[in-house]
Amino acid sequence: MVNFSSLGRFASVTVIAGSLFTGPVAQAQDVAPEHVQAARAAITALGVTDRFDAILPAVSDQLKTQLIQAYPDLESKISETVDAEAIKLAPRRGDLEREAALVYAKAFSAEELNVITTFYTSEAGKKLLKDGPIAMRELMKAADIWTAGISRDLEKQANEAMLKEVGGAAPAAPAAKP
Repeated sequence: MVNFSSLGRFASVTVIAGSLFTGPVAQAQDVAPEHVQAARAAITALGVTDRFDAILPAVSDQLKTQLIQAYPDLESKISETVDAEAIKLAPRRGDLEREAALVYAKAFSAEELNVITTFYTSEAGKKLLKDGPIAMRELMKAADIWTAGISRDLEKQANEAMLKEVGGAAPAAPAAKP
């Protein structure tokens, strides 16, 4: 079963991921400031970069764990040092926001971005972001049940049709495996 955090976010992450492979040089070409601003508004409305807030704390925790395993007697100093260095790197989070805005500006026109922002800041858009994953999960459950039913019915009906064709002959024994 597929679990999307939201329909809009899934599409947004796909656009971001795809653009990361095209290279930052292509992204920085000729994007008007108003276009970037529209992209930032859409990104904020969609919340697509919110999940990236956890990257620096996660990397920091991993490093602390790694260093503490190597130097257990320095645990408090390691925690203090890594936390201080992580705080120094926190402003670089803005770099990712700028890249995301450029990605969206390259993928969508300013007008499209404004429409996206308008929708996702509306009550319906907020509801889609909030309840979309639940609806998708329920839809996937329904699709699984439907698939099982279709599979069962197809097998039954095909077997019955084949029995009519061959006159009720028993199926041949499976071939021996070599």
